[in-house]
Amino acid sequence: MTQKDSMASNPMFDAFQQALGQSWQKALASLGELGQGGAWGGGQLSPLPQFSFQADRLQQLQREYTEQAMALWQQGFAATPSGDKRFAGEAWSRNPVAAFSAAVYLLNARTLLQMAEAVEADEKTKARLRFAVEQWMAASAPSNYLAFNAEAQQKAIESKGESIARGVQNLVHDMRQGHVSMTDESAFEVGRNVATSEGAVVFENELFQLIEYKPLTAKVYERPLLLVPPCINKFYILDLQPENSLIRHAVAQGHRTFVVSWRNPDESLAQTTWDDYIEKAAIEAIRVVREISGQDKKGGQINTLGFCVGGTILSTALAVLAARGEQPAASVTLLTTLLRFEDTGVLDIFIDENFVRFREMQMGQGGLMPGADLASTFSFLRPNDLVWNYVVGNYLKGETPPPFDLLYWNSDATNLPGPMYCWYLRNTYLEDKLADPQGVTVCGRKIDLREIEAPVYIYGSREDHIVPIGGAYASTQVLTGKKRFVMGASGHIAGVINPPAKKKRSHWLREDGKFPATHAQWLQGATEVPGSWWTDWDAWLQSHAGKQIAAPKAYGKGTAYKLIEPAPGRYVKAKA
Repeated sequence: MTQKDSMASNPMFDAFQQALGQSWQKALASLGELGQGGAWGGGQLSPLPQFSFQADRLQQLQREYTEQAMALWQQGFAATPSGDKRFAGEAWSRNPVAAFSAAVYLLNARTLLQMAEAVEADEKTKARLRFAVEQWMAASAPSNYLAFNAEAQQKAIESKGESIARGVQNLVHDMRQGHVSMTDESAFEVGRNVATSEGAVVFENELFQLIEYKPLTAKVYERPLLLVPPCINKFYILDLQPENSLIRHAVAQGHRTFVVSWRNPDESLAQTTWDDYIEKAAIEAIRVVREISGQDKKGGQINTLGFCVGGTILSTALAVLAARGEQPAASVTLLTTLLRFEDTGVLDIFIDENFVRFREMQMGQGGLMPGADLASTFSFLRPNDLVWNYVVGNYLKGETPPPFDLLYWNSDATNLPGPMYCWYLRNTYLEDKLADPQGVTVCGRKIDLREIEAPVYIYGSREDHIVPIGGAYASTQVLTGKKRFVMGASGHIAGVINPPAKKKRSHWLREDGKFPATHAQWLQGATEVPGSWWTDWDAWLQSHAGKQIAAPKAYGKGTAYKLIEPAPGRYVKAKA
């Protein structure tokens, strides 16, 4: 790391530079040790990232920091933190020592983040530095420690130590269960008060169960709807409660609805590959739904929907079938899905050749990616909201988080087979080959997503940090069928799960049929529409659903596909 010009030393700035340099060295040295013996190409790793600061910008930050620090010292214990909800409680303002520690912390945090922004380096290095500083600052907040947290201290005094005792109990409980409690998990049970839409499992194999839902209308559309949820989470995000269930909504609109419920992999699936998920799960589900609904005759088709990674799996499966000369989909709906992996948001900071090679060495030939590791990764993308908030509440204050179905689902982790996970990492996030014509071979076929002929409904969430809106929009530049793109407000989950009855948020539409190269260009011609995007999707899906026929009186079809067990089935109940 270099500076363009020499300048007076500042201890804080020197520590910043040294800490970052040492962090890179230690991290890469550790990976190098793991890679000895040729597993990482003879132990050769990427060189240390180089970055520098503009001298004038660094001097400006030093001056600003010094001035603000002097002003803070002059205020002394009269200093008060402001603008941060972690220190907004009355107890902080009444405790001069705690308030002063919070004010100092906020000054340091602002300065460190400004320094990260001032770094001159490639964008990936800057993003990693920014992320590292954010994690460091989130972890070091005085609110995370009983010695500085004025609210926790006040609660301990008022409860005569009971809050501390409960906090220790909560800590022991969370250590036993293996994750920080975000909600009162005892308040929920899958099949009792979440995932309660009435239905039955009508097919299963080693990878998934297929659930058919009981019609809520006298007639249904002749073309059924198959939903493929993400395999890194459980399907009931689409069926949390009756009032916010996308599954129940689709059934109520007259669609004969089927859902893939992924098995939570254990050691028996440690050798499972991406090809297995495509051939034995997605393609098999399409085949079974066509047979049950009678759409396997005379080229009949079904409507399909994929959510997040489920959309990537569904699209890959349809491309494999297209390469075989089959077009089973009458329509495709993709919700917050990546097909082109150029804009992957904050997740990109984790992905490089070294990381992928390490995972391939670790589990590429067999093994499991633990669900707890995946859950932790996603939680630390928003550390203050999804980690330290609960550390403070559960352990320092001895509180029990209130029941919340979404956070219960978020804590219900799912493993992934190592070979499948590694293929996905390399061919999508690292090398971005999935959308390249003939770029990858899946199930023995060179695939081309452009060969999928079905019309497609593409949805992206404006504030999504997992599938950025630009990444979701990029699918419009890949798929060649008739397209409709819709942008919803909010994030990865809240944007998708937005029932019309709530009358919340907005969505954006563009009716001229144009799909310019970038999302920003598309948005220039779009119009904001109040309320949920579900009603727009309803009208679109209905136009591809065919005529209405009498609703079936029984699940499945004959003796080939009959009721195995009631929904939601046993696969979704398996814990990681």
